[in-house]
Amino acid sequence: MTAAPTPTPTPTPVPAGHSAGSPAAPGRFTFRPVDPPADAALLHRWVTHPKAVFWLMGDANRYDVERAYTDIAQAPHQDAFIGLYDGSPAFLMERYDPARVELAGLYPAEPGDVGMHFLVAPAEQPVHGFTRAVIRAVMTELFADPATRRVVVEPDVRNTAVHALNRTVGFEPAARITTPHKVALLSFCTRARFEATR
Repeated sequence: MTAAPTPTPTPTPVPAGHSAGSPAAPGRFTFRPVDPPADAALLHRWVTHPKAVFWLMGDANRYDVERAYTDIAQAPHQDAFIGLYDGSPAFLMERYDPARVELAGLYPAEPGDVGMHFLVAPAEQPVHGFTRAVIRAVMTELFADPATRRVVVEPDVRNTAVHALNRTVGFEPAARITTPHKVALLSFCTRARFEATR
């Protein structure tokens, strides 16, 4: 996957059934590329939080985080974005080519496959439905590229909460696979399956 053009921070449309004032309205979400030096402190707080245990950066220091996201920014087949909610940083999204990064050689990749990770920032007062709204906004952003035919994820098999969340936007588990860092539940979501959940 050649790195796609940088998304512009314009709101995605608000679907029928949601008001612009609802926490679940994707029109309130925008995306910008991660700026590793400027965002390192923010991302360090997110990825080292106890709730981010499956992000596998719990022992990282600020420099480790900056270096990791600098590497992603310089890589030809990966991108990382800060997700904004009403203009404020609220989550992290990573996009990658699973045929070349993370899952290379571990599954039969197809043209149009796009890999994804996302992490919602820890909140002092969680908003009901917010994480589901985030994953829906992420999927909308990924499928905004007409070349994307299928989104691929590989969460830890123990992360049952994200497995349930993934199902709400159309993901189907395919197989357990062993990666260098975990045993993962390989799952796929086609454009049609995502659209069917709207």
